[in-house]
Amino acid sequence: MRVFRTHYRGRDGKRKEAKKFYIDFSDHRGIRHRWPALESEPQSKEFARNLKRLIRYRAADELPDMQLQRWIENLPGRFQKLLVKADLLSPAKAAAGKLLKEHIQDFHESLLGKGDTKKHAGEIKAKVKRIVEGCRFRYWSDISASRVQQKISGLRKYVTVVERKKIRGEIVKKRKQKDLGPLSVKTRNDYLKALKQFCSWMVSDRRAVESPIGYLQTLNESTDRRHDRRALEPDEIRRLLEATRAACRRFKMSGYQRALLYRLAAETGLRASELRSLKVSSFDFDRCTVSIEAAYSKHRREDILPLRAETAKELKAFLSGKMPGVNVFDMPDKTADMLKDDLADAGIDYVDDAGRYADFHALRHTTGSLLAASGAHPKVAQSIMRHADINLTLGRYTHIFKGQDSEAIEKLPDLSLPSKQAEKMKKTGTYDVTEDKNSAIYLAKQGHITGDDNLHHIKTNRVPDNKNAVLSEAEATRTPNLRIDSPML
Repeated sequence: MRVFRTHYRGRDGKRKEAKKFYIDFSDHRGIRHRWPALESEPQSKEFARNLKRLIRYRAADELPDMQLQRWIENLPGRFQKLLVKADLLSPAKAAAGKLLKEHIQDFHESLLGKGDTKKHAGEIKAKVKRIVEGCRFRYWSDISASRVQQKISGLRKYVTVVERKKIRGEIVKKRKQKDLGPLSVKTRNDYLKALKQFCSWMVSDRRAVESPIGYLQTLNESTDRRHDRRALEPDEIRRLLEATRAACRRFKMSGYQRALLYRLAAETGLRASELRSLKVSSFDFDRCTVSIEAAYSKHRREDILPLRAETAKELKAFLSGKMPGVNVFDMPDKTADMLKDDLADAGIDYVDDAGRYADFHALRHTTGSLLAASGAHPKVAQSIMRHADINLTLGRYTHIFKGQDSEAIEKLPDLSLPSKQAEKMKKTGTYDVTEDKNSAIYLAKQGHITGDDNLHHIKTNRVPDNKNAVLSEAEATRTPNLRIDSPML
């Protein structure tokens, strides 16, 4: 391998030296190449040394080490194309030199390819683009963990407000962005998780060596809870269903259909997206089960959940005569607004005194709380809720209904009753000297009786003459030992 400069003759006929250096080498297949390097001789020699190492790894059919991989990632695009052409670098690895917006588009397509819904994939893509564009990252090597952290901590929530002004007799609409303040901790964590998912995909797709933001940690969401949910009481659920059945058509759904939707959500814990995906063929009324396709399940696996027999019977009558591919519920996008109106008809507060919300996802909290109140084993509740961590089932989705704590205290044993040992002693006429204050030992210690008086107590311990003496455990026997206390005959 040789690093050199070429010479040429100028227009004046003089021999001149080129500004750029060149590298002459043979690759792992023995093919000779001559590539233009850089204008700086030290940089050109460094490039030649790394190229020589890369050829050795390629000849041994091994992956380059971490240092060499970072060097490849930071190479300009023209050098990566030369490495791909010489079969020294895979096309996927060379893709790290593409613009980040192209990688993000490929990432979005991969999410759709693995079964994510368009809405979910679009939300993740939008979050990644907001961070990348906000930090002005163009290439993979531009990503800096400190800049990402600073950008996410400064994210704010904006809402579009339409202002109407009357100008010369005409109403003119003007859209304006209104600042609602910084984002919540949970929303900021969602942005960080989306970007970390993108970086992990870059590594798994062999486009990068390691994630530059892998060490960043999410914040504690419990310090900034802005939308805590509550579980509806059993009586509140009954009132909601009764009021909804009698209500008029709303959000393109009849009152009976909405009541059936709320009942199914509260009894199964299905999410809004999962309920929206249900078709007639999703139900097996012979086995009383409902199936969720893997594409709509949060953990991307098919779920089969049991149904109550009464609910299955009512659903079967509701779906009779419909084709298998028809959606069961024509749900709106804003399910919280629909439930809010039905809660108002039932006289139930959407936000309670503690600031907790009763939105549509609160029905899933209701499911976890009802399972706990019914006495279901925590593992059974975790299986029905389909949580990977049981702490999520018990910590977030299980709430205490009114009166449950008082009922639990009332079920505790009555500690004011005498113990079983004391009852047994009273029946047999014997008393424990450590518990009965009328015993001879207790009275002797207090100075009420002497050692001679002890002869009148049947089945009691021997008391020493000294009133202040303390009996040992060996001396405090229940019956007197005649072989020790009686004089020798």
